[in-house]
Amino acid sequence: MTPRPAAPSTPASTVPLVLATHATRRPLSISLAVAESVLAGQTTNWSALGDVAGRLVLDRSSAALSAAQKSRAVLAVAPATRVGPGVSAVLVDGVDPLRDPARYPLRVPGSGQPAQVTTVSVVGDIMLARRVGASLGGDFARPLRPTAPRLAAADLTIGNLESTLSRLGPRTQGDDSFGADPRVLAGLKLAGFDVVSLGNNHVGDYGLESLTVTQRLLHRGGFATVGAGASLADAWRPAVIARDGVRFGIVAFNAIGETPRASTRPGAASVRMEPRTGPLNASDVARLRTTIASLRPSVDVVLVVPHWGTQYTHSPVPDQRTVARAAIDAGADLVVGGHPHWVQGVEVYKGRFIVHSLGNFVFDMDWEDEVREGLVLELTYWGPALKSMRFVPYRIATNSDFAPRFVSWENGGSEILSDLWSTSGPPFSLR
Repeated sequence: MTPRPAAPSTPASTVPLVLATHATRRPLSISLAVAESVLAGQTTNWSALGDVAGRLVLDRSSAALSAAQKSRAVLAVAPATRVGPGVSAVLVDGVDPLRDPARYPLRVPGSGQPAQVTTVSVVGDIMLARRVGASLGGDFARPLRPTAPRLAAADLTIGNLESTLSRLGPRTQGDDSFGADPRVLAGLKLAGFDVVSLGNNHVGDYGLESLTVTQRLLHRGGFATVGAGASLADAWRPAVIARDGVRFGIVAFNAIGETPRASTRPGAASVRMEPRTGPLNASDVARLRTTIASLRPSVDVVLVVPHWGTQYTHSPVPDQRTVARAAIDAGADLVVGGHPHWVQGVEVYKGRFIVHSLGNFVFDMDWEDEVREGLVLELTYWGPALKSMRFVPYRIATNSDFAPRFVSWENGGSEILSDLWSTSGPPFSLR
């Protein structure tokens, strides 16, 4: 996290007037003059906003946001206090009304604008060994440099480290054993990571002593860890991070196996479920539910980070939905998964969000486009209320530094997002 500049003061009696689109439309940024033309009814085609030509239906009604969630033709107009993560806010003069409300130029009378906005970034699997490690050339932050400024700008940044930082024991998964040089922590620090999940199937690749050394090195480096530890209680212990007066609780677990289950010995917090460790184990789900329910009263937001699912598919397995919904029933606000190596869809359950997979973030896979593509999930909170979810696409370089680099809508971003929407439910579905 990097310090943010002070925001200019705005009248306390006004809030941003947001122009909001269907979540699957391309991200839009327009000038104030174009925004005023839209609001005046003088602009009625999406092409004037930089999108594909088509009739623009302006909706100022109390049901405008709901209409925009259902129809890609609708442009909703609503005060920011009513806007939630089911739509996409249009930037005006480059300013996001939800992430930077004090600088946003369109205002209407109202109250409820927060004194501080909290931003959270979540990424998928970070593998810093094997060919990634061999490509470092002495620059241990190299794979994370291209994305570091944007990640570090968030108030809270979370990722899954799918590598050990020690190789004290024998390789447990042959050539698929991932043991990284501990100096790669420089990259995680540069990119502003605060919480590192170890709840995955590779943190045990060089034995249990290496697992505990990895956790210790991360703690010494100033990172909080979740999902694995020296004992069952340690592995299931949530990380609690306060930002701007909002307390975030993070829980992680591994459903893939290979890393030993934590017990009286080190290991991962584990939930046995399909497709790798099932059938779904009721006692493991009960442990997850109890962990979340016990955490809930002491925090404002609960994020769950599972390592689950089938590799190389955009489609979640049924157990992912079952376990995610159990987590939400227990008090989770958001579930964000990894492991499939491809992006998987978003669904809404009881008003809470399940993101099944963000894809690889840093990895040396290179045999198809899908394993080289992924999304950073950027969340915006006003106090404890989730106001927006932004999916930012990137591609991983191959045969060089294996670093992810952000891509524009025109340069492949639309295809990566289409893969996400292909298995998503409303309001994130193209159907």
